[in-house]
Amino acid sequence: MGAKCPNEGLRRVLGEADWSQTQLAQAVNRLGRECGMQLRYDNSAVSHWLDGTMPREPVRPLVREALARRCRRPVTFAEIGFAVDTSASHASTVENLVDLERLDMDPSRRGVLGAGLFSVALTIPDWQDLVGRVEAVQTGRAARIGWNDVEMVTAMTERISDLDDQFGGRHARPMAASFLVNTVAPYLAADAPEDVRKGMLSAASDLCYLAGYMAADEGAHGLAQKYYLRALELAGQAEDHLTYCTTLRGMSVQAVDLGHGPQAQRLADAAAAASPQAGPRMRAFLAGQQAHAYAQIGDRGGALRFMNEAERAMDRAEAREKTFGAYDPAALNYHFGQVRYELGEVEASIIALTEAERLRSPIERRTRVRQVALCAERQLRVGRLEEACVTWHRALDDYPLVQSGRCDDRVRDMRALLRPHLGHPGARELHERSRTLHGTRAV
Repeated sequence: MGAKCPNEGLRRVLGEADWSQTQLAQAVNRLGRECGMQLRYDNSAVSHWLDGTMPREPVRPLVREALARRCRRPVTFAEIGFAVDTSASHASTVENLVDLERLDMDPSRRGVLGAGLFSVALTIPDWQDLVGRVEAVQTGRAARIGWNDVEMVTAMTERISDLDDQFGGRHARPMAASFLVNTVAPYLAADAPEDVRKGMLSAASDLCYLAGYMAADEGAHGLAQKYYLRALELAGQAEDHLTYCTTLRGMSVQAVDLGHGPQAQRLADAAAAASPQAGPRMRAFLAGQQAHAYAQIGDRGGALRFMNEAERAMDRAEAREKTFGAYDPAALNYHFGQVRYELGEVEASIIALTEAERLRSPIERRTRVRQVALCAERQLRVGRLEEACVTWHRALDDYPLVQSGRCDDRVRDMRALLRPHLGHPGARELHERSRTLHGTRAV
């Protein structure tokens, strides 16, 4: 048996990270906990890796991810000297989509999917790399479809989105997965005129984006990334710039919510750069997210510049159409609140979140629970305990009707924040009310 070769690639990247062997081992152990693995690596394990021993296959992505997060850039397996299986088949986009959806439909596998790791090293395909790829659909497998089928898929996506807004994605996402496997995938394999084929690809991309958003809401962040990548591929094959940019922006939202500011900024900028001749509402939609990402990385000037751009664009959009759209004044004020908070202006953040609540459509129950609870957390932070309790009560009014991982997190945090204040009657009453929900929800 030949002697192992030292892994100079891993040594170089470890040096770039400015980490000791122990620090890398600790970071890998932490990432293991993120995806449900109990790891106990120490510096001796990393020493073996540097000497040329390969980590176990499930651990290799964790090593790569740990280094990518530390270096704040994508890191490839080849760069750190880890073998890559080149025999894997290059299945079509539709086949990959069906495999993903079937797993998501299976309750016995949902926990495994949900434990997938959120990766900052994820490679985002460029628009030009996606447009017109011939592997998208193999026609002739099913009956010919027409525009009425495209319209049906679009309408179904809108209905699932409404359910998600009202009740959260915990129950709606399996519906989306089932619909994608049983209806949309056969449509993608059907014969169709070119314009109808692209319309169906675009409709499928929208539905994949929605499934990714719902997965992120549930805290299944690795799964959400998989859905988002499928949405990007389908959008490129449909030549649908709007959904491609919307998906990149959604990926930025996911990253900023998880505290990965540099990746959030990169994705938000990519979404804005890829948006051709965006109208005012779309420009506000993109610039608001750029503002939040720039604020998180501490770029105050960039954050305020994009926030002003979003506000001006929204003013133009509202002047043209006096109805709420997908990005509306409530969403804009939410972004104001997040930017101000990231910049350390907590009182200004509370004002903006309060205005967002006033403007929000009644149907957006899940968003209301989460953002009202955020407002209460910030009221408590500046010492306004009684006001925070009143605000939290409003969040709890709607909470029992919403099945959402992010809302569960807000209620769990509320209970932890209230524990030091249980001598106050209002705080004790609120805490007791939240405990009555414990029998129906794991918070």
